[in-house]
Amino acid sequence: MNIEINRVCRKLRLLLDEVVRRNLTDGILLSGGLDTSILAKVASKYVSLKAFTVAFKNTPAPDVEYAKSIADHLELKHTTHYFDENELYHAISAVIKAIKSFDPHVIRNSAPLFIGLRFAGEEGFNSVMTGEGCDELFAGYPYLYELEREQLRLELHKLWKIGIFPEIDLAKSLGMEVKLPYLDPKLVSFAMDLDPDLKVREENGRKWGKWIVRKAFEDTLPKRIVWRKKMGAEFGSGTAVLTSIFNSRISNMEFERKKKKYLDEDGVVIRDKEQLFYYEIFKSEVGTPPLIEQEGKTCPYCNSSVSIDAIYCPTCGTYPL
Repeated sequence: MNIEINRVCRKLRLLLDEVVRRNLTDGILLSGGLDTSILAKVASKYVSLKAFTVAFKNTPAPDVEYAKSIADHLELKHTTHYFDENELYHAISAVIKAIKSFDPHVIRNSAPLFIGLRFAGEEGFNSVMTGEGCDELFAGYPYLYELEREQLRLELHKLWKIGIFPEIDLAKSLGMEVKLPYLDPKLVSFAMDLDPDLKVREENGRKWGKWIVRKAFEDTLPKRIVWRKKMGAEFGSGTAVLTSIFNSRISNMEFERKKKKYLDEDGVVIRDKEQLFYYEIFKSEVGTPPLIEQEGKTCPYCNSSVSIDAIYCPTCGTYPL
């Protein structure tokens, strides 16, 4: 690496050390991805860290193997909790109630977070760390990789403005606190000022997001962790199968009947069977999305009020608005 990249890597390592110490706790939800593995490495220098991983029983859940690998490498106390359908459905209902959303993508990713938080709470932990925010700051999402430099900068600012981090409300609903070192204002400021060319870059013939973060830790973490491909919580924990579960259990006739019913009665457009299942819980636990007259605009798919410059509806998940 050249001198400038070495300088940035060193500054990033020092800054991550600082923000982890500022958000230090002795529990972490560990996926075995780059983001949580870095937090685990830094935090384990200062506390006896306990790591928690969750996975849906009898489904592919790659997080289990990766989390065990990094936990062994760092000599962490580590527990994997396997949840069944009953626990998952209970979690889905609790998530919808806590975050007031029936966006399938958010719920598939939030359910394992809720289960992990609850499991940590049952183990006696009042607060845990998670790795949320790193993807938004350092371009972790694959769709960003092909953007031109200025497009990438604008898209990252847009992502940060959306700023959806449901674990904050999920933890509150459980009477817990979640620590989010990547959301520390000092790290946010550093990342926002960073050259986009250091966030997405080619390495060994392919493009990588969070390139500078990977380079900063490539000598201190196992290669398979540092260069692990981005994998959302739904894929890492196994909850991605929810889409196919609902597609098989809700008939086409029932879906079309209820889709029309909720459009006529509530003015809500239901996109698919999975969203139908979540909307019915939402309607029962939260209520029908209201049409509120206020400055801003209204989501045309669920009538929820959003800010005038919003490009995403956090209630139903419509994107772009």
